[in-house]
Amino acid sequence: MKQFLIKHEQKIRYLIIGGWNTLFGYGVFSGLYFWLSGNIHYLVILSLSYIISITNTYIGYKLFVFRTKGNILREYFRFYLVYGVSFLVNLASLPFLLEILHLNMYVAQALITLLTVIGSYVLHKNFSFKGKK
Repeated sequence: MKQFLIKHEQKIRYLIIGGWNTLFGYGVFSGLYFWLSGNIHYLVILSLSYIISITNTYIGYKLFVFRTKGNILREYFRFYLVYGVSFLVNLASLPFLLEILHLNMYVAQALITLLTVIGSYVLHKNFSFKGKK
């Protein structure tokens, strides 16, 4: 068991911090949707929730998961690019799940969040926080 934990330490840290980030991001989206959905379109709310959540996520991944030193601006820019891809997937998927499949808003967003977790880990590990060789 100890060998497994050592071998997969970074992935385990990613899941722990990612769990927090998922709760935080989903909470921000759900709270904004609850309070603003009567006046603001859900895609604008989605955009606002991404902007708020990305910095929280970056700090957690930089300090606790990938533990990189320096390169803050470069990593932050790359981090935003990865989340840009995730955001575009979300932007395309959410209307489909809501308007075509008629899923509940909260369920739809939770499904999209689950689907982007693995892809974002691979992109962050190999792009956002990739050190110079």
